[in-house]
Amino acid sequence: MSTARSSQVSTVRRRAVIDALRRGAVPESGLDLLATGLDRFEAALDGELNAVASGGSVFKAVRGEYGSGKTFFTRWLGERAKRRNFAVAEIQISETETPLHKLETVYRRLTERLTTASFPPSALRPVVDAWFYALEEDALAAGASEEDLPGEVDRLLTARLAEVSRQAQSFATALRGYRAALTAGDEATAAAVLAWLGGQPHVAAAARSSAGVRGNLDHFGALGFVQGLLTVLRDGGHPGLLVVLDEVETLQRVRTDVRDKALNALRQLIDEVHAGRFPGLYLVITGTPSFYDGRQGVQRLAPLAQRLATDFTTDPRFDNPRAVQVRLPGFTLESLTGLGITIRDLYAAGADAPDRIKSLADDAYIADLARAVGGALGGKVGVAPRLFLKKLVGDVLDRIDQFADFDPRVHYKLTVSGTELTEVERNLTADDIDLDV
Repeated sequence: MSTARSSQVSTVRRRAVIDALRRGAVPESGLDLLATGLDRFEAALDGELNAVASGGSVFKAVRGEYGSGKTFFTRWLGERAKRRNFAVAEIQISETETPLHKLETVYRRLTERLTTASFPPSALRPVVDAWFYALEEDALAAGASEEDLPGEVDRLLTARLAEVSRQAQSFATALRGYRAALTAGDEATAAAVLAWLGGQPHVAAAARSSAGVRGNLDHFGALGFVQGLLTVLRDGGHPGLLVVLDEVETLQRVRTDVRDKALNALRQLIDEVHAGRFPGLYLVITGTPSFYDGRQGVQRLAPLAQRLATDFTTDPRFDNPRAVQVRLPGFTLESLTGLGITIRDLYAAGADAPDRIKSLADDAYIADLARAVGGALGGKVGVAPRLFLKKLVGDVLDRIDQFADFDPRVHYKLTVSGTELTEVERNLTADDIDLDV
């Protein structure tokens, strides 16, 4: 990032990014400020987002080793989607919390994590309320009187959800129940019905009965509810929904029968996307190369392996960003240093002592720090970004900014302890390592 561009970033965006890096986390927003090396994907991804906004649907598989930036990549894609007014949901796949073979649970997590440019998770209620407002506006524009408005809104609801109701009639039924409860001033019932619509279990029987729905959402009903949600989003001004299923490689560690069910559910989802069942859906999964290529992952199910097959035998420079599967190359010492320089400039633009920061944390020092953190992780620079940025912001830049006599080359010795490493990072280094930088 150029110094001029760094200075144009708002204080709020800059603080949000820096605070996340200080915690060792991927920022929730502002990823465009850090997106070094992703420009090669921009044209293809923007073309796919445009196709989805026009009523198409896309499936994309992202592969990369730990530390290659898969979460960063998908959140960066999410920001590009939100600029097109898409809704976005990022879901962590796990055996206990969100098993992939239970699509009703995946749908529930989708609604819990649903976000838009205007609303944080869960944005389900504002999305539904905006949809009913749009129906009212359409009815009034068509000449409906205030007296006829409720009936006209119900007629539009039925028409807009006609296709969905063939698969999941209870979706439209629950929406009617939600609106009826709101009209009657019964907020508790309205909230309960909306929770049921979002796939939540254990909704009070009285609320379900008043809305005319029964039981809990099941695996097959979940797909119909996704269709319904896409319709509600589109009519409410959101032309698409980006859903990220993150860390799908965890399937490799579950029981064989559960793994096989999950892989088949993934195959089913891909087929439904490609068949056009979900207009307006951009579905992304992330995983490690071992998940895509190993015997405990995709290769266990031949039809799934066939759908995800992509040629990675050529030089990575010639990878096809339009392919169903794309790979992230991971960080080198050069690219990690470049990212550190970008962060330093971003930090300095809002710092109390910007000149001191640029002088003491110059390009050469940042390169030395990147090399040292990589060394602390067994020389594997590719897994170092999280820890490197955490150390750079919290241990170096913060101290330079606050203490006039602090010089990182004199007063700072890099220490990497096991307690601050993730499980994967810890596996790469057996002992605490102290390195002079």
